[in-house]
Amino acid sequence: MNKKYSLAVRGAGLLAGGIILGALAGCMSDDTYARRGDRGRHLGQTQATVVYMDDYDYYPGYEVYYSRNRREYVYRDGSNWVRRSEPRGITVDVLLAAPSVRVDFRDSPERHHSTVVKSYPRDWKKAEPKREDQRKNDKDSRKDDDRKDKKDRKDDDRKN
Repeated sequence: MNKKYSLAVRGAGLLAGGIILGALAGCMSDDTYARRGDRGRHLGQTQATVVYMDDYDYYPGYEVYYSRNRREYVYRDGSNWVRRSEPRGITVDVLLAAPSVRVDFRDSPERHHSTVVKSYPRDWKKAEPKREDQRKNDKDSRKDDDRKDKKDRKDDDRKN
């Protein structure tokens, strides 16, 4: 009977030891995760979110914005702001041929439109770059002005 009892005790001891060992193996401390480089257990999926930093070109003659990142046009339709792949009431070719300016905000045009309209009214046009002959004329006129100033100073010195 001692042998049966001792086998039963050993079996129960092994079983209890296995259960305890299994329970301990499933429970790792936060230090264990830190040593392994884990931040903890992942309980669900994460979802990636894409954030656009908007950048807009503004067409003052039509009060239309174009987002280069989103490839969409933003404009007022009555009292509502709309976003579409093509502007309404004008072809893209005509719009692209019109004067435009790159605006420096990174969020919705509707938040800045009142300021933009003041800076760039409907009749706004880009400043034409100076041609080479205009630059030469400007340089020559500055030389003439310098000569006149020198002459005036000499005349003033003679009078005094």
